[in-house]
Amino acid sequence: MSDPLDYSVALICAIATTFVAARAFLEETHEPPVAVARNDNNSYVLGRIGRHNVVVATLPEGEYGTTSAAGVARDTLHSFPSIRVCLMVGIGGGAPSAKHDIRLGDVVVGNRGVSKYDFRKSMQEQTFVETGFLNLPPIPLLTATSTLEATYALEGHQLDDNIKDVIKTYPRLRKTYSRPSASSDRLYKPSVSHIGSGEPCREVCGDDVSLLELRSERKEDEDNPAIHYGRIGSSNQLINDAFFRDQLASKRDLLCFEMEAADLMNHFPCLVIHGICDYADSHKNGEWHGYAAMAAAAYAKDLLCQIPSSRIETERRITDIIGKVVEISNHNKSVMSEIKVAKRSILQDIRVQAWLSPSDTSTNRLRARKVRHQGTGKWFLENTVFMEWTTGVRQHLWLHGIPGSGKTVLSTAILDHVSQIHDHVALNFFFDFSDTSKTHIDTMYRSLAFQLYQQQEASRPVVDALFAPHDNGWKQAETEKLSKCLLAMLQASGKVYIILDALDECVNQTELLEWIQGLVSNPHFHNVQLFATSRPEEELERGIRKCISEHNCISFDKNLLNENIGPYISSRLEQS
Repeated sequence: MSDPLDYSVALICAIATTFVAARAFLEETHEPPVAVARNDNNSYVLGRIGRHNVVVATLPEGEYGTTSAAGVARDTLHSFPSIRVCLMVGIGGGAPSAKHDIRLGDVVVGNRGVSKYDFRKSMQEQTFVETGFLNLPPIPLLTATSTLEATYALEGHQLDDNIKDVIKTYPRLRKTYSRPSASSDRLYKPSVSHIGSGEPCREVCGDDVSLLELRSERKEDEDNPAIHYGRIGSSNQLINDAFFRDQLASKRDLLCFEMEAADLMNHFPCLVIHGICDYADSHKNGEWHGYAAMAAAAYAKDLLCQIPSSRIETERRITDIIGKVVEISNHNKSVMSEIKVAKRSILQDIRVQAWLSPSDTSTNRLRARKVRHQGTGKWFLENTVFMEWTTGVRQHLWLHGIPGSGKTVLSTAILDHVSQIHDHVALNFFFDFSDTSKTHIDTMYRSLAFQLYQQQEASRPVVDALFAPHDNGWKQAETEKLSKCLLAMLQASGKVYIILDALDECVNQTELLEWIQGLVSNPHFHNVQLFATSRPEEELERGIRKCISEHNCISFDKNLLNENIGPYISSRLEQS
């Protein structure tokens, strides 16, 4: 019995005809394998071609097409894990053209890969749609192909003689696998269709030269069978229409069509070699199947004899390559999945933003930064009170001062500072009499909610849960619902700093104070730290002092004001 680990080359055959041809070209046959993988139903013959131990594998009886070919390749790898090189040996329908004089019995070598097509049918039309371009063959096979092509160009080939020798060795193959008469190689014009089935084409369609594409006989110095190199078309359904054939072939310069290689090459790097048994039209018959299979197998043997065994042994095992491909594929799928999630997230951001319509607080920050000079606010940022607030010793602060004292400039400096603190989210809202859209508490809710929605993943479901029942953003939410939504978002989030500037410029001060009181008095919001500024108006001062202790209320007095505007005055004097 043979050891499966000793075999490095696989010949995959789609049908019994090519399996027989490939087996016939083995220089010696070996004992069957000691064992194959569980649930492997393939048929195998082991042997030697040149210096290579070869596995000839075929599809289970009665199965045909792209999925079956991929299945036999997969099972072959499981049973013979040392496979490093694979050839797909089969038969196909030629696509002759003015550029490519393809005839029955010729060989097409897919050294430029395989184009995949799917048959599509609708009420109006039926057609083949290109769905992808599959992997190019491995480099060692491409190198050997180029070497053999050069040898054939200089010396010609002996494929026909080799086929005759094989038939002498196996005389039972003579009837089915010998080369048919040249007169049976008829290329009908695309407009001529074979009507009916079962009757020979020569009887149904005849030999009238007006129905045939005229082609001169090949000369003695021309290869016959000829070898064609290029791209192969692989479809999920048999092509038997000359117009379809010519249309598809002209777009991608295809040489032939078949049904096995597409899914095979997706998972199993290989070179496809096909003998031409018909012209992918309605004039199909089995007369050339045997010889076409022989021609493909004969070429495959010549090709393998071009490759030193040492060259194959240096190649990675296909199982290792596939494992790496699977790893990369899984990574790509993961990346694509992340991209899809990110895309959905961005789209949802856009929808939620349009629904909430948050005001743009950046205009206030930019305006404040323009008048802020180096050192402005430093007195406060280095103050013990502020440092205790950032560390959580003081949870909430209220800074009050006269108009024009620089509270907004300081709020911006504080926002810039806390935005750099790791593991914290910084939210902000600037009430502003000069912009009526920034004077309502409803606007504050919308702005803070959207900022938190963008920065805290855990808070997003809260907004989404409010967004959906409002016709996915077509209906606006009531202010009370927005307030509850924002509080729920804050509760679901991590550490949050909230900077609220100019509370006195909010037209809903009663509601604003109630919201602040609910926030600071509820122990569930221990993760939220509020910094607010305003003028010392009586109602605000009374309400805020009631919410937070007296020592957390800081007056922006005259001494502090002088210290804060000092840098600004110095800057102006330097410019004058």
